[in-house]
Amino acid sequence: MLGHRFSKYTPPPDSARSDFEKLLKIFMQLLLITSGNVGEALEWLTEVDKQYNLTNKNYGIGDFIEDLKRNGYITDDGPNGEFRLKAKAEQNLRQSALEEIFGRLKKTKSGDHKTLHNGRGDEPTTDKRDYEFGDTLEQISMTDSLRNAQINHGVEDFFMTEEDLEVMEHEFKTQTSTVLMIDISHSMILYGEDRITPAKKVAMALAELITKKYPKDTLDILVFGDDAWQIEIKDLPYLQVGPYHTNTVAGLELAMDILRRRKNSNKQIFMITDGKPTCIRQGIKYYKNSFGLDQKILNKTLDLATQLRKLKIPVTTFMIATDPYLKAFVREFTKANNGNAYYSNLQGLGNLVFEDFKRNRTKNL
Repeated sequence: MLGHRFSKYTPPPDSARSDFEKLLKIFMQLLLITSGNVGEALEWLTEVDKQYNLTNKNYGIGDFIEDLKRNGYITDDGPNGEFRLKAKAEQNLRQSALEEIFGRLKKTKSGDHKTLHNGRGDEPTTDKRDYEFGDTLEQISMTDSLRNAQINHGVEDFFMTEEDLEVMEHEFKTQTSTVLMIDISHSMILYGEDRITPAKKVAMALAELITKKYPKDTLDILVFGDDAWQIEIKDLPYLQVGPYHTNTVAGLELAMDILRRRKNSNKQIFMITDGKPTCIRQGIKYYKNSFGLDQKILNKTLDLATQLRKLKIPVTTFMIATDPYLKAFVREFTKANNGNAYYSNLQGLGNLVFEDFKRNRTKNL
């Protein structure tokens, strides 16, 4: 008998996917662009089908809609019979974003945030040490301890003392609390460039990454325009830009409030924006200036950056813009906070967020 023979696995060609799977991938992208509006996404899909012949005589858009309902992606039980997403579709959007943006992520055990410190942690290592008072029974390496006892006292008159015990070393895993700030001011869709959709996609991928790979971590998401407010992960597909100015101060203040309630010692803020701060709140009124960098708004923003530095909360800014005066503002903000800054195009945004997230996971902030 020759046993099993193994050969290199060749994935099936794209043509092996069903008609439903092909349309589903496009439909999910359209859902992000339309902020979760199922009806509008289906209208766009129909138009794309007319232009590029996505369907065939055996499978049309009507069949696709029925399959979406049958497979639990959408439902038409709304008040007026309109289509809306179900939880399965929202999960699929996050998973697709994770695979698209963080596809190079290597599989490791959940919660794998290692530090350089050994001790009574979570993850066992191959290192051993002598028993110390306070070590638990689970930490004792019985095989090594029995061997030591035999060597030290002989086999015939076997007994074991505390000096024979060896303990498996453990590494601590850091737990980190992250706040992701997303700019939803009007400039995120100005000049014919959709900047909010890539930002949403990155947020969903990061949420899925932390939920699946780092379950002990926390991720809070907030949006900021004239004001700032917290949103749930399930709200991300429906996020839209509003007729807002950019109140970065409100976003940072809310992020600080959120992180104060988190017990983890490692805390950080990620901020995705495309412009300068143009608004602060004064009592019940807003102070706004969209022309250049207003010194009053700038000073308030830099004061918060300094406060966050004192609290040891770094802010990583992902600037989706390359204007020289905006770069100058980000440099000044980053210096005040001692954080990090990146100037990204829309295509590279996800990789930058991922790389910085991984880098911060390997150190105590």
